[in-house]
Amino acid sequence: MASESSFDVVSKVDRQEVDNALGQTGRELSQRFDFKNTGANIAWSGEKIEMRAGTEERVKAVLDVFKDKLIKRGISLKTLEAGEPAVSGKEYKIVAEVTEGISQENAKKVAKLIRDEGPKGVKAQIQGEELRVTSKSRDDLQEVIALLKGQEFDFAVQFTNYR
Repeated sequence: MASESSFDVVSKVDRQEVDNALGQTGRELSQRFDFKNTGANIAWSGEKIEMRAGTEERVKAVLDVFKDKLIKRGISLKTLEAGEPAVSGKEYKIVAEVTEGISQENAKKVAKLIRDEGPKGVKAQIQGEELRVTSKSRDDLQEVIALLKGQEFDFAVQFTNYR
């Protein structure tokens, strides 16, 4: 009797890597000539990331440097939700948030995609902020992973607990 194989579709971010990217961005801001004396900085503000600078262009440049560091650390930019530059006193600031988890609405879209385009006999269950995909055939699960990697979602996806 063949047992069921499964894997989870998740959207997670390694907080330590985000923190490392933030630290690298801070060091680059303190060393780069074009950021000297502009008051540009980046730091955690609770669960959010706050970027500040003297002008709107500078604060956007801080965001670009941060995005570059995230990419180099293998973190998808789909997890970063940055707001528009806002005036705060004499300086501009951007508040960004790193999002995790798959919303119910997006999980339903993924489950429907697996049902419609995936191999027969593959089941997808929504479990909180992740999706469990099960099948008797490991080859079918590999097909589903290839199908999901080929799709363009507006959130980052990873595959965990493959067994």
